[in-house]
Amino acid sequence: MLSQATLFLMILLVIGFIGKNSSLIIAVLALLLVKWVGLGDKVFPFMQAKGLPIAITILTVAVLVPIATGEIGFTQLKDALKSYYAWIALASGVLVALIAKGGVELLQSDPHITAALVIGTILAVAFFNGVAVGPLIGAGIAYAVMKVVELFSASGG
Repeated sequence: MLSQATLFLMILLVIGFIGKNSSLIIAVLALLLVKWVGLGDKVFPFMQAKGLPIAITILTVAVLVPIATGEIGFTQLKDALKSYYAWIALASGVLVALIAKGGVELLQSDPHITAALVIGTILAVAFFNGVAVGPLIGAGIAYAVMKVVELFSASGG
């Protein structure tokens, strides 16, 4: 008999195939493999605690490769900053980082919300070719909206 966790992962695997999302398929297969070879008790806690920081580091390395290869240098940076698009991108980067910070706070203080955020992310990844940073940004957006609601609730609005 399949455990609830295995059944849930199998459903996600089917969603991955339906949505033709290789990232979701690989992630689910990796988790099932770890689970089925009996390493889940050792590997899952590490993946849950360190997976996001490791993934963010890998993503950061990938983004910095053009700087390391010399494709992007000070000349390109100076030229880019002459464009208002670059200033929009700069402001967006700051805003997203601040939103994500709120997401970390929300996930730490209200972990039950993680399930809804993860399902939303999985749906976006599987069916809309979204990127799996959704839970953190989603939590940040939820945190910001909750703070606005609190502000209006406290002021009698």
